[in-house]
Amino acid sequence: MAQNILLLGTRKGLITYGKNASGNWEYDNAQFLGIPVTIASYDEVTGTWWALLDHGHWGCKLHRSKDGKNWEELEAPKYPDGEEIKDGIAASTKLLWAFSNGGADRPGTLYVGTEPGGLFKSTDNGDSFELVRGLWDHPSRKGQWFGGGRDHPGIHSILVDPADSDHIFIAVSCAGMFETTDGGLTWNVRNKGLRADYLPDPASEYGQDPHLIDWCKSNTGVMWQQNHCGIFRTEDAGANWEDITDFNGPANFGFAVAAHETDPNVAWVVPGVSDVNRIAVDQSLCVCRTDDGGKTWQDFRNGLPQGTAFDITYRHALALQGEELAFGTTTGNLYHSVDAGETWKSLSSNLPMVHSVEFITV
Repeated sequence: MAQNILLLGTRKGLITYGKNASGNWEYDNAQFLGIPVTIASYDEVTGTWWALLDHGHWGCKLHRSKDGKNWEELEAPKYPDGEEIKDGIAASTKLLWAFSNGGADRPGTLYVGTEPGGLFKSTDNGDSFELVRGLWDHPSRKGQWFGGGRDHPGIHSILVDPADSDHIFIAVSCAGMFETTDGGLTWNVRNKGLRADYLPDPASEYGQDPHLIDWCKSNTGVMWQQNHCGIFRTEDAGANWEDITDFNGPANFGFAVAAHETDPNVAWVVPGVSDVNRIAVDQSLCVCRTDDGGKTWQDFRNGLPQGTAFDITYRHALALQGEELAFGTTTGNLYHSVDAGETWKSLSSNLPMVHSVEFITV
């Protein structure tokens, strides 16, 4: 019988929630206790569970499992000897920050995005990884990519086209969004229309700071971007971006964005206060939704704390499945909605900081 699971990567381990006999979510299990899990994910193509760890003293670790209970450690993606972030600065893996399978037609193909800005590919289900040289050798990387809140650039978003596994988008903080149509051999920047207010030229081709990119799975040309400087949308697969920020409301700065799977006009964000404070707007948690492609935004607060909230939601900590949503926060809260985000129920207020949330069915 299929199981519905909420898979959480947290500051203190991998945590799972399951649905009970009444159809309600409840705490199930915790693994890798005490160890930061930056991403927890499930590859539905191969039925493999993945845990990407930031082990502090021991560095980045990669684990896989066939059942979500018994895990094996693999060698994490590693930069070849002699590679440099900048001239004179050796490249080494600082963070495993994004994960994606390589497409339904390529079982065992995986992509991992890292800090300092390298994309790694495996074709043997994680037994080995190779640096995607077409992106790492991009002429803009050494001189025009830089860290956004971290020491070095980092890849946090990977989108593989379900209709063409050689067509891939990645996003770098800070550099912007890049597209390949040949499986990673060549990459083109896709930042036209974005804004970087922190640069001398806000419209600079490079140096944009997307926080996350997502797309409508049934219409992948429609993409959404939560950005350091607002919210942006494209209808032509990133060739041109439109600023859809609500400058009169809370839908502005944030990290997470979720695009509706079938309706290209619908998306959700969880806003916060920019830069120094990094807390909920007016200390009040809300989730904002647009139903018209970003022309207008509604903010929903029912079931969320108002006037007493200090948390925000990180890039990968908002998940969508149909009309069901869940998000986790930096202060260990986990919220769930069954009505497209209009009302919310707290599943826990005692978790570690939540890094990632994913709905899976196994």
